[in-house]
Amino acid sequence: MVTRTGGPATEELRLPSTSFALTGDSAHNQAMVHWSGHNSSVILILTKLYDFNLGSVTESSLWRSVDYGATYEKLNDKVGLKTVLSYLYVNPTNKRKIMLLSDPEMESSILISSDEGATYQKYRLTFYIQSLLFHPKQEDWVLAYSLDQKLYSSMDFGRRWQLMHERITPNRFYWSVSGLDKEADLVHMEVRTADGCEDAHYLTCRIQECAETTRSGPFARSIDVSSLVVQDEYIFIQVTIGGRASYYVSYRREAFAQIKLPKYSLPKDMHIISTDENQVFAAVQEWNQNDTYNLYISDTRGIYFTLAMENIKSGRGLMGNIIIELYEVAGIKGIFLANKKVDDQVKTYITYNKGRDWRLLQAPDVDLRGSPVHCLLPFCSLHLHLQLSENPYSSGRISSKDTAPGLVVATGNIGSELSYTDIGVFISSDGGNTWRQIFDEEYNVWFLDWGGALVAMKHTPLPVRHLWVSFDEGHSWEKYGFTLLPLFVDGALVEAGVETHIMTVFGHFSLRSEWQLVKVDYKSIFSRRCTKEDFETWHLLNQGEPCVMGERKIFKKRKPGAQCALGREYSGSVVSEPCVCADWDFEWMTMAMRDMERASVSQPSGTTQLPFQRTAALVKATLTALEYRRIVSNNCTDGLRDKYSAKTQLCPGKAPQGLHVVTTDGRLVAEQGHNATFIILMEEGDLQRTNIQLDFGDGVAVSYANFSPIEDGIRHVYKSAGIFQVTAYAENNLGSDTAFLFLHVVCPVEHVHLRVPFVAIRNKDVNISAVVWPSQLGTLTYFWWFGNSTKPLITLDSSISFTFLAEGTNTITVQVAAGNALIQDTKEIAVHEYFQSQLLSFSPNLDYHNPDIPEWRQDIGNVIKRALIKVTSVPEDQILVAVFPGLPTSAELFILPPKNLTERRKGHEGDLEQIVETLFNALNQNLVQFELKPGVQVVVYVTQLTLAPLVDSSTGHSSSAMLMLLSVVFVGLAVFLIYKFKRKIPWINIYAQVQHDKEQEMIGSVSQSENAPKITLSDFTEPEELLDKELDTRVIGSIATIASSESTKEIPNCTSV
Repeated sequence: MVTRTGGPATEELRLPSTSFALTGDSAHNQAMVHWSGHNSSVILILTKLYDFNLGSVTESSLWRSVDYGATYEKLNDKVGLKTVLSYLYVNPTNKRKIMLLSDPEMESSILISSDEGATYQKYRLTFYIQSLLFHPKQEDWVLAYSLDQKLYSSMDFGRRWQLMHERITPNRFYWSVSGLDKEADLVHMEVRTADGCEDAHYLTCRIQECAETTRSGPFARSIDVSSLVVQDEYIFIQVTIGGRASYYVSYRREAFAQIKLPKYSLPKDMHIISTDENQVFAAVQEWNQNDTYNLYISDTRGIYFTLAMENIKSGRGLMGNIIIELYEVAGIKGIFLANKKVDDQVKTYITYNKGRDWRLLQAPDVDLRGSPVHCLLPFCSLHLHLQLSENPYSSGRISSKDTAPGLVVATGNIGSELSYTDIGVFISSDGGNTWRQIFDEEYNVWFLDWGGALVAMKHTPLPVRHLWVSFDEGHSWEKYGFTLLPLFVDGALVEAGVETHIMTVFGHFSLRSEWQLVKVDYKSIFSRRCTKEDFETWHLLNQGEPCVMGERKIFKKRKPGAQCALGREYSGSVVSEPCVCADWDFEWMTMAMRDMERASVSQPSGTTQLPFQRTAALVKATLTALEYRRIVSNNCTDGLRDKYSAKTQLCPGKAPQGLHVVTTDGRLVAEQGHNATFIILMEEGDLQRTNIQLDFGDGVAVSYANFSPIEDGIRHVYKSAGIFQVTAYAENNLGSDTAFLFLHVVCPVEHVHLRVPFVAIRNKDVNISAVVWPSQLGTLTYFWWFGNSTKPLITLDSSISFTFLAEGTNTITVQVAAGNALIQDTKEIAVHEYFQSQLLSFSPNLDYHNPDIPEWRQDIGNVIKRALIKVTSVPEDQILVAVFPGLPTSAELFILPPKNLTERRKGHEGDLEQIVETLFNALNQNLVQFELKPGVQVVVYVTQLTLAPLVDSSTGHSSSAMLMLLSVVFVGLAVFLIYKFKRKIPWINIYAQVQHDKEQEMIGSVSQSENAPKITLSDFTEPEELLDKELDTRVIGSIATIASSESTKEIPNCTSV
């Protein structure tokens, strides 16, 4: 570095500067500084005391300057002396409009200014704002995101607000893009589902018409949380199914298509780096990467991606955000710098053609002292730190500007790899071709007046009072003093615009002093206005090659050392002319399209293949070569362009081969009564002269003469549930091919009723069944949970046989899975060694008050039980009463043995006979009565049938019990039919109409010994193996909704795979 002093050593060069102290703010530990806008002298500063223990702002001060920062006025009295401010926002389309937010811990209000912060109007809010998003065109349109994840809109710059939607994902809402969205007030937003599952939906609506009926979902299925990105012409979303992420893109608001990465790519994370010039740069982290990403570049539509560079270094920012060390050089399109990890070393590479070719950076020929640098490629090169600064008040470790094309300043080192200790500052004046070292320590460097001058300030925790200025792109520097006392610099803000002649430096003279604001004016060091003689031209080269991105570009800049000013009216000029196309103007396309064509046949679950299928089909039929494509934004002409272009010719006819039939969403489940859309793919064959037939498996089939009518899919509606074999058949005069698809058609399950006897015998099989409504549902999977078991029994049958080994009360839960829905029911069963039972009937007046619902039957059973205990003094734990559904009202009385059997069973059987006799005497004498309600007395009778004998688990009993119970059922049914047709009840017709909606129940005293299929979870593979094998018994890649019915067992209400 060369330093000119300009006079005796005692004389110091000084820049015109003024210092202003923000008196009274010494305790404030945060500041927000804002320069109002172009051609404006207004600066606003918000200082605040943030309490990290409370997590809120406890004090604040607002300051305003109208003379470029020479003096400031405190505005606390204008915003309210007791108002505590937390954020300052400036409208990007009209920087005269300012918006201030109060701290939500104190109050919820907003302060609005339309005169660059001179005066304010305060408005109370009914919600607490977390962030704001201004419309890119309409200056009064604002979106507000609240602390409770709600999105509000305002069309009058925050004076009135309207709720748009709830459960919005943070930072996943976007304004419409001009020229792409039809309505200027359209909002794109990601909305979390209401059931608490870890998924969301992509919705759009207009800010003043965001009712349920006016919202639209451009993507029908659920998406991953925090995956929606709306950027320029593109919209991106992510969908994870079975642990594997798929990415979708919409180009210019067309239908979504799945992004095609090279074959065998298994991404676990994706970041959109750039969408400039109708092309997507995406960083993808593969399944085996942890601190690196692969860089991919897309075609125009953002569907097909080609690998541009592997293993780009990544890290975490201060807020935990992902930082990928890739930097786009401003001012010249197509130039990128990237830090690549190679054998545990990080090296810096540069490309001039948007990632097609990369090379290491050539180190400077000499060091800072002019000594030769011995650095031989590829063993030694220049390496740069490419992280952008997260502090808006510093220049960052690398900097370039659109207003100064070719000029790049970065912190780095020379050696075999990137270092974080031995670093200096380097500069390139020709877009990264050659580099020079300008400092041997870390400095912040700012650009003045279209890059005609550079200002540098040492990056240090120590106080400073000098800065450095260069007029020859860092070849020489002059040292200037900008403050009389050394200043602990917290940051600097340069004047908005391209002239940039004024800088505001803010900091403290001591650790406990007030904020000091130093205005530094550089106008005086520009001695005159520039003339034609002050400019020169330079050519952009790529390793000596003048054609970059298909053009020869000639830039104009000030001659080094010209200490003249350009002014606001200056416009940088670039002369460019197209080059003849060469090899480096094209990129390899086999990985992006040919391999994707093969991969599309496998049809990953959840894919949307329509855009690709159409392209693949036509390319197959007419093109013999599509290996290369010209790089997007490359402007070369003629030359090798024809050589690398696809040649169109008619392919010879082929027999159909590789026929596949898939659904548009990739799923093997469709819903009854809804459209199921099928796509037919064919790897080889003449698409225009091949007959196609598709048999849906339900007796309906369609035929087509060629592929043209079915490119958008074949739709069909199934009227019944079940498993259908869908058959595709293709035939031409050279041969034929067939493909099959087994489609599960389901209808949503609404209710399940578990049929369980009230009492069962220990060590005897109990038949348990589940009744699902509606009944025709196709294939269902049943999960049976008994007692405290941690693993269910799984069946495809609606019934199961189970043996209880111990006495007591047991809980039985059944879960029924159909498609992506899961419902359940739970019942209790009493298990005993033996018991007796008797059917009960009631006086007819009970039927008039029987609503026939489970709750009423349970309550009446308890009332009857208390009445029996009151009359007979039988122990409570030896009586169980169950009321049957339907009319006439009837019930079953169970007489149970004592809970603790400590003596011989014979004696207890005798005791049970005595209890039965006691109960019968009371019932036969009409002593068991209860009052249903005032004036309605109900008498309980014994049904005049033979009492069922003692039931136990011994082998000596005959089948008479079963015969007697069957006779009871038949007689009861006959009585019911006679009773129903003889009685004239006003609401009998209503009862018949709603009968199918009521809960169905079956109650029996003896269980039969049918051998139902029984599957234990131990017979299946473990969950990891289930995922690998994709068993049909598990719903892969869907979010299951569980509806609980009379459940006493806690079952998770959300399942996420």
